[in-house]
Amino acid sequence: MTSRNQQLFERAQRHIPGGVNSPVRAFRSVGGTPCFFQKGIGPKVQDADGKWYLDYVGSWGPLILGHAHPEVIAAVQTAAVDGLTFGAPTAREVDIADLLCELVPSMEMVRLVSSGTEATMSAIRLARGYTGRDVLIKFEGCYHGHSDSLLVKAGSGALTFGNPSSSGVPADLAQHTMVLAYNDPQQLADAFAEHGAKIAAVIVEPVVGNMNLIVPTPEFLRAMRELTAKHGALLIFDEVMTGFRVDLKSAQGLFGITPDLSTFGKVVGGGMPLGAFGGKREIMEKIAPLGPVYQAGTLSGNPVAVAAGLATLALIQQPGFYEALTAKTKALCEGLVAAAKKHGVAFAAQNVGGMFGLYFAEKCPATYDEVLACDKEAFNQFFHAMLDAGHYFAPSAFEAGFVSAAHTDADIAATVAAADAYFATLK
Repeated sequence: MTSRNQQLFERAQRHIPGGVNSPVRAFRSVGGTPCFFQKGIGPKVQDADGKWYLDYVGSWGPLILGHAHPEVIAAVQTAAVDGLTFGAPTAREVDIADLLCELVPSMEMVRLVSSGTEATMSAIRLARGYTGRDVLIKFEGCYHGHSDSLLVKAGSGALTFGNPSSSGVPADLAQHTMVLAYNDPQQLADAFAEHGAKIAAVIVEPVVGNMNLIVPTPEFLRAMRELTAKHGALLIFDEVMTGFRVDLKSAQGLFGITPDLSTFGKVVGGGMPLGAFGGKREIMEKIAPLGPVYQAGTLSGNPVAVAAGLATLALIQQPGFYEALTAKTKALCEGLVAAAKKHGVAFAAQNVGGMFGLYFAEKCPATYDEVLACDKEAFNQFFHAMLDAGHYFAPSAFEAGFVSAAHTDADIAATVAAADAYFATLK
């Protein structure tokens, strides 16, 4: 009998490229039929066949409170009754702007947008407009959205400029982006020594979540801050994933690094399409209508999305919220590692706040090359075994996972027990 998930996927492929509206959802990395979800409550999601799973994806990070949190849903319902969009200012936009600048000390001004991609592409345009320079540095394995400047792979040498990694990206545009190795401060120093006067900005995921979870070294973070300041370039922290996920003050507060510009998405919208970018007042005042750098959006500051964001940001400020979230995420990682070790399986895991990474390797990777060296096929087998057992992890060996405040200690224990049972079959 064909499952409802299979039926929907076959139907979806007739009118949606690949049957999905974002590529990783297609399960092509792990194989099999993607889950079509129809309901979420707390830490669980239900697929089209009615099967429930403990969810460690959380819509790729936004659902830090879990699915359908009553206070967030109530805020959305109240806002929707008053109107879905106005294309004009609302009081809630001012409220969330004030709150974001209060919670993230590096931001003196902020502009709301509708997605993380929009936030990062706008921040990069602003950095180029502010500095009058063209060159952007990004790091291999970091993802900052699908705008043309960022869909660039590394050049043939350490200090060469990039080449397009997607059809449709002009080579001339890609040549303004330099792709360096993450966690390599010397390579960054060499790039500034050779090209410093041309570099507008360095953009980075302060904790990488898009080549699995990679933690920055203190030396790498310091080098980015010191070199950009020395050469008159801007440091952009892409906190679309880490923002309010790893700490109330985000990754920059956790690590004690002050960027010039920051971008946000995911948690800031509480599950609704909302993004933001902001930074120093003198830089942000270059944005239209105050300055010459143009950026606009009909649905920017959408009142329903802002309502969800405000409700979420209020709840995560509760005392002890991040300590509890971090402890649960750490317990998941340590439990999985212990289970694997018991059965002689090469496996490692780590977390930063409510983000975590799982690796079929002897140790946690620190670079892009080390991530690629992990056993992808072993992950794929683990993924499907856990999915069958009712535990939904990211359908790719190159994505971070997420724990929510709704996950209980019993949920974590159940997931570890399921993994233990699977690892036992590998002997």
